[in-house]
This record gives sequence, structure tokens and C-alpha cells, in this order.
Amino acid sequence: MSLIAIPTGSSSAAAHSISGPGFAAFAICLSAGALASAALQRPVLLAAAVLPALYLLFSLKVVTQWQKVAVLRLGKYRGLRGPGLFSLIPVVDTLSSFVDQRVRVTSVSAESTLTRDTVPVFVDAIVFWVVWNAEKSILEVENFVEAITLSAQTALRESIGRHDLAQMLTERETLGHELQRILDQKTNPWGITVLSVEIRDVKIPQPLEDAMSRQAQAERERQARIILGDAETQISGKFAEAAQVYRENPVALHLRAMNMLYEAIKEKGAMVIVPSSAVETMGLGGMLATTTLAKNP
Repeated sequence: MSLIAIPTGSSSAAAHSISGPGFAAFAICLSAGALASAALQRPVLLAAAVLPALYLLFSLKVVTQWQKVAVLRLGKYRGLRGPGLFSLIPVVDTLSSFVDQRVRVTSVSAESTLTRDTVPVFVDAIVFWVVWNAEKSILEVENFVEAITLSAQTALRESIGRHDLAQMLTERETLGHELQRILDQKTNPWGITVLSVEIRDVKIPQPLEDAMSRQAQAERERQARIILGDAETQISGKFAEAAQVYRENPVALHLRAMNMLYEAIKEKGAMVIVPSSAVETMGLGGMLATTTLAKNP
């Protein structure tokens, strides 16, 4: 066994005085001590740096300008937060779903719903609504979006059953106001207001549409015949009045007959057949001769 002598001089002299296997053992001991001290200090430093970061990560929340969120502390409602940055206690505080307070649109439809006159129709509508009280919408109803959709569909079917097909086709605005009033009464306790309901389309089965088209054509033809009959009645009345005038004034009848004959023969190549009695009574023979001489000088 060799002995290692470490003089009390400078560090360089001590280093030069260490040689052989002893120097290697001494270096290993120093390295192990340094690693042990670093291992003891590192978890403390790591925890001091990580724990605040984790706390900030789970405690800081951001809510956008148009949203609200409810904070529940150990299951109890503590209030609304937002918009902006806020903090909560991790594990102790929980958040509800975020509530969008902008105007929202929901599309609803009713398929094969019978009107009051038993006509199956397909109605498509859109509902405009807004959450004006986020606290009520979170605490009073589980899923207010689904509640709005189902309520609108039910109200639409009920309204269709109270109206005729003609009313639904011509009075869509009235139907929309009625649906808006019904839905607003139902959703107002939830902190939700229905702004308006618009009926986009009312469809009927194709065979029924063809039948209605034929009915409309027949109705127009009937109206045309009625108008023609009224015209014939008015014309016959005028003819009766003219006959009364001609009976009291034969000269006027002769003048009318001469005018009609002139209108008939003024076209080139026209031929007019006149009864002999008319020629004798109205003196048409002389007039015909005069007209022939005028045309053939």
C-alpha cells in the first residue's frame, strides 16, 4: 500500500505531488460529492420554478368580449366572469359553459304537418334570438340551445294546425309574429329573448300543387267566360236600344244599311248578296247602280 502526501503549499504543488492511482480515486470522490449536492438542490429549484407556472396556467382564464361564464366554487354559484382576464382557484373553482350573448340564428322545420284544412305542408323557418341574462340561461335550463330549437319546432307545428293553407301562403309575416310571441313567452324566464321569426318557405306535395294549378286555370277560364257573357249582355242591350231607335226612325235604318253596304263593297273584288226585299224596301237598287257607275265611269 502506497501513501499519498499532500503538502500544505499551493494548489499547483499539491496537484503535482499527487500521482498514481491515488489521484484517480481522489477525483472520483470529488465528482461524486458535487453530483450529490447538485441532486439535492435541483428538485427544490425545479419545484420553485414549476409550481408558480402551473398555478398561473390553471388559474388564469380569458373570456372574449361577447361571452360570459359562471364560476362555481365547490359546486356553489359565485358569479359571472368576463369579458377579459380573470383568475380562479384551481381544483376548488370550476367553470360552466361559455355563453355567447350575440344575436344567434336557429333554423327549424316542420315536415308533413297538416293545416287546418287538412293539407300536408313542409314549412322552413329561422328564429333570431339573444341571451340577455347569462345567469338565468345557465342556472335555469340545462341546454338552452336545444331547448330553443325544440320549442320553436313545437310552436311551428301548433301554428300550422291553426291556419289554412291560403293563410300560410299569403300571411307569412302574421304567422312569424305569432310564433315570435309564443316563443318569447316561453323563453323569457330563461333569460332569452326571441327577436323575430321568419317563414322562409312553405312547400306542398307535387300532386297537390298540380291540382291547385289546374284549379287556378279553371277559375281563370270561368272568370273569362263570365266577362264575355257580361259583354254579350251589354251588347245585346245596346242592340235593343238601337232597334227601338230604328223602329221609330226608318230613315236612320236606311242610312245604317247604306253605310254597312258601303263598308262591305269598298274593298276591291268584294261581292255582297242582298235579299230582294231589302233592295225594294230601302231603295238599294238605285244606290247599287250609282255605286257601280262611280266605280266604272
